[in-house]
Amino acid sequence: MEDDNILGEEGNENQEEMDIIQPEGMTILDRFHVPKDFTRITVKEDSFGAYLRKLPLKEHGSKVLYHDGRTKNLSGVYEAVVDMDIGERNLQQCADAVMRLRGEYLYGMGAYSKIHFNFTNGFRVDYSKWMDGYRVRIEGNKTSYTKSHAASNTYEDFRRYMNLVFVYAGTLSLEQELESVDMTEMAIGDVLIQGGSPGHTVIVVDMASNDEGKKLYMLAQSYMPAQDIQILCNPNNEYSPWYPIEESEQIITPEWTFSKEDLKRFTED
Repeated sequence: MEDDNILGEEGNENQEEMDIIQPEGMTILDRFHVPKDFTRITVKEDSFGAYLRKLPLKEHGSKVLYHDGRTKNLSGVYEAVVDMDIGERNLQQCADAVMRLRGEYLYGMGAYSKIHFNFTNGFRVDYSKWMDGYRVRIEGNKTSYTKSHAASNTYEDFRRYMNLVFVYAGTLSLEQELESVDMTEMAIGDVLIQGGSPGHTVIVVDMASNDEGKKLYMLAQSYMPAQDIQILCNPNNEYSPWYPIEESEQIITPEWTFSKEDLKRFTED
């Protein structure tokens, strides 16, 4: 793992009498301690991993809300709720939430040329084109750019771009964009994804390790219908929300079961 300009503030404390969940914490980093003898992996301050680890959370005990304001009352699904708007339309579902997080990180870094996603039909939509005033024209099976707006790069422009991506992209297209990764090489920002209709995807938002080489990771998701991004419980482990990297072929999350072959990563370009 990267070891310069590190962010791994926690793991050296004595955690013998410390609970995993710290109700007063308002970020992933502050809300969730690591189990005894584990230490958070180090990541660069400006990395995607650091961004995810510091995602803001709603107050402890908050419920996940759907896009229409209804409450997701299912127990045993999530440990915390990410404090990020999702809009009032049924758009930001599972793959959309993963793309939103990636897009938000790159937009905040000013890495506009790296913001791009593919529609399900394979058409690549670059935010840099959107900034220049180009919009996407869809006529039947034909997709193309047309210059119809003045150049602009406000946050509202970025959100409109992301909403368009949410409409025409999904797990099928996102899965094709990503590169496969072995579970032993997992990093924060990797995703477990099964493309389909429906498919599902979750994203790794934190990781820890111990001196014996064991690794833990934490997952976040949105789901259908569009809903707040949530930090998932681990239904099979006392250290929830942490998941251990194990030899098992399956990764069982509260609402979906993945295979270790489903781990993928965004490419850097």
